[in-house]
Amino acid sequence: MTRLLDQLPKVRGKYIENAPLKDSVWFRVGGAAEILFKPADADDLCAFFQGKPADVPITLLGVGSNVLIRDGGIPGVTIKLGSSFSKITCAGTTITAGAGALDRTVALTAAQAGIGGFSFLSGIPGTIGGAIKMNAGAYGSEIKDIFQSCQVVTPQGTIEERVANDLGFSYRKSLLQDDEVVVSATFVGTIRSSKDLEQEIAEILKEREASQPVRARTGGSTFKNPEGMKAWQLIDAAGFRGRTLGGALVSEKHCNFLINTGTATAHDLEALGNEIQKHVLNQSGISLEWEIKRLGTYDKKGLKNA
Repeated sequence: MTRLLDQLPKVRGKYIENAPLKDSVWFRVGGAAEILFKPADADDLCAFFQGKPADVPITLLGVGSNVLIRDGGIPGVTIKLGSSFSKITCAGTTITAGAGALDRTVALTAAQAGIGGFSFLSGIPGTIGGAIKMNAGAYGSEIKDIFQSCQVVTPQGTIEERVANDLGFSYRKSLLQDDEVVVSATFVGTIRSSKDLEQEIAEILKEREASQPVRARTGGSTFKNPEGMKAWQLIDAAGFRGRTLGGALVSEKHCNFLINTGTATAHDLEALGNEIQKHVLNQSGISLEWEIKRLGTYDKKGLKNA
């Protein structure tokens, strides 16, 4: 049987076979990537797409802050953008950031430059590429409020520009396809005082620390808020605050957060989330939608019918 690695094009970046991923995600659980690819730059990523077999599945992985990798790992090629995709520049009220730049770093850079509109990003633990994909938001603002355009590597290995109308932003969604890779983006803010913005960020971080289990092995908000409602209130009403399954725990501090207490498997966490969904639906008639992105395959002990 031909190894997947032997079927892939030559790149300037790095391929890693059977790459462990659990330490790359905030839950600290999950299997390995069949192949992990770290492209050298956008041109290297284009060359990869142009040369790879069409039937090889592609998965994108950021800093793993809102991701659950299943115990069986991720088949195909998992792409992780490195430091060459993390550059941030400011010009007037415009900020251009690589897709690998951390949301919080962009917020702090904007504050230092006196550019308003970015402070909410300090409360979102992820990268700019992921934030665009899911129209990330917090504290009353969303990516769509500051987004101007982005550069995307297509499955054909070309670079295309997308503007807001192309992406059709809605609550925690965009029209960006799973096999399209954002490599950089441009945003526009407003002129503000750096001192005021730094204070704004400090208040956001203080509020986040007080209301969320930020120091635990968690994956952020588990479920999207149904329209006009709060997911945590529905979960609380269903009696799941503090509930456990194996090594997985529903946070006492904020019950829309699942926690790996140290011994959880991905199976434990996903099964507990599925139990929450079932009981909330039975009690309220409301179907919660996962916000955490679940990637990969189940192992032989996994959720066969999930």
